[in-house]
Formats: sequence, C-alpha cells, structure tokens
Amino acid sequence: MLETSARLLRLLSLLQTPRDWTGAMLAERLGVSPRTVRKDIDRLRELGYPVQANRGSAGGYRLAAGRAMPPLLLDDEEAVAVAVGLRTAADGTVAGIEETSLRALAKLEQVLPARLRRRVQALQTYTVPVGRDGPGPLADPGVLTTLAGACRDHERLRFDYRGHDGAESLRMVEPYRLVNWGRRWYLLAWDVNRSDWRTFRVDRIVPRTPAGPRFTPRELPDDAADHIRRGVSAAGWRYRARITVHAPAERVTERINAAVGTVEPVDERTCVLHTGADTLETVAVYAGLLGMDFTIDDPPELRALVGELSERYRSAAHVPPA
Repeated sequence: MLETSARLLRLLSLLQTPRDWTGAMLAERLGVSPRTVRKDIDRLRELGYPVQANRGSAGGYRLAAGRAMPPLLLDDEEAVAVAVGLRTAADGTVAGIEETSLRALAKLEQVLPARLRRRVQALQTYTVPVGRDGPGPLADPGVLTTLAGACRDHERLRFDYRGHDGAESLRMVEPYRLVNWGRRWYLLAWDVNRSDWRTFRVDRIVPRTPAGPRFTPRELPDDAADHIRRGVSAAGWRYRARITVHAPAERVTERINAAVGTVEPVDERTCVLHTGADTLETVAVYAGLLGMDFTIDDPPELRALVGELSERYRSAAHVPPA
C-alpha cells in the first residue's frame, strides 16, 4: 500500500509539469507497466484530479484545470519557493495581493515540515532588501502571518501595543482584516475591552501566545472603507492637519494618493483636505506639491512652519521680501 501511495504522489508530481506525458514515458519514469499507469491515472481521477488524455502521436496525459482545486503536491524545493514568493508578495512587491498572499502563506506554513520552515525563516532572516519604495517602518513577516492566521481562524488576539506617545498597553481584540496603506500595515479589529472597532499599526504589535478562544464573526461597519480609511489615518499619523484648498475637490483628489488623506468638498471652488504625517515637515511638503492655493486651518504649528519655509525658499531664490 505504501508503494502504491508513493507511486501515486510521484505520478501526480510528473503530471503537474506543463507538458504531455505518454503512457510509455510515465511507465519508464515510475518503473511500472503501462497498464499500471492507466490504473493509477484512474485512481487520481477518482480522487478529484482532472487528468486529461489527448490522443495522437503528439498526445499524452496532463493535469488540466478543474472546477475545484484538489490538494497540491509540492516537493521540498517547490514548497520553499512558494513560501518565499508569498512572503515577497506580502511585503508589497506586487500591489493588490498582499492580504491574499498572507492568507495563503499562513495555510502553507501550517503544513510545512519543521525542516522547511527553518529554511524559509532563515532565508527571510538573512536577506537584506535593497531599494524599497520610500521610507517607512517594516512589519515583521512572522507577526503578519500570525495576524492573518487569526483573521482566518476567527481567534481572539492578545498583544502588547505601543501608541504614538510610546505608552505600552495590553489589548484583547477580535481580528478581521489586514490593511496595506502606503508603506505600512494595519490590523482592523474589534477591541473587546473598548467595545468598538479599532485600527492598529502592525509594526507596533507584539503578539502574546497562545491565541485566545474562537469568536463568532461580527458584521463589518456599513461604511467599512471609510472606517478603515479614518482608522488608518488616526493610527498612522502623529500629526493631523486641516487644510482648505482653493480648488474643486475633484482636482485635489486627482493630485493626492489615498494614503495621504481625504478630501471634503465645500463648494464648487473650495474643498478641505484632511491629512497628516509623522512630521509636520512632511505635511508641509504634501501641501506645497499640490500646485494649488491653500490655507492652513490647523494646527498652528504647521502655519508657523510653512511661514519659516516660505522665507527660506524666498531667500534661496534671491527674491526680496514682499
């Protein structure tokens, strides 16, 4: 029985390669008769693997796409390659698939043998990324996969959290979504002690083990996208600013990335930009790059900084004061 099972796995591994295999080729690779190959292929079909047979001199067997995905068979090198690829994608190399990559990685690492997990973790530990797109704190991949697994399994999380002011607190949450916003990662969760939705920066989370009990999922807020946007803004910015821009809201929205802030229309010619950053200098740069007239409503420190910058720029351009 063991010999038959091992042969089926080997046959499945061959059929997953992008080519057609004749019965004679498969028999030679497996060291069995063509009749045994046909029986093994019938067994794979009974297990749900869509093995396709093409007739003719150039035909043969291959694994076709099916309606449902049966279990995949990966050898050691393929499993490591997939795990590394998913880690890379989860780090934001390919925009739009970060959360999906994390969910897949959490499932894969759950079934990886210990020897392969060590190889993947070693590669992650001793790899130095070069040329990241912009500055920003990096989330630990291990923390990301822990959070993704808790979201998937509906398990409560306990973690230590460091706020903007550096204060540490112990949080108990029901995790729901991981959000990639600009160069940062955030967790959208229901805070059990505060009985409300909260957004947490992942790079400030230190999970505690073991995970808590399972919970019954709640419905996300009706305005989930706006809630996440507001929550991420509050969690990600040390300084917040309110800037009146003397231009239509549509024009301002076209000029800024969603990670920079939100635009609130006032009338046909004016709108309000709600934005922020970790430094006031960054907010001043954002405002200056709009290419539109604006008035700083809040905070007063930003108004003073823009005044200082304007004098510095004027002096650099050798323009006398007005």
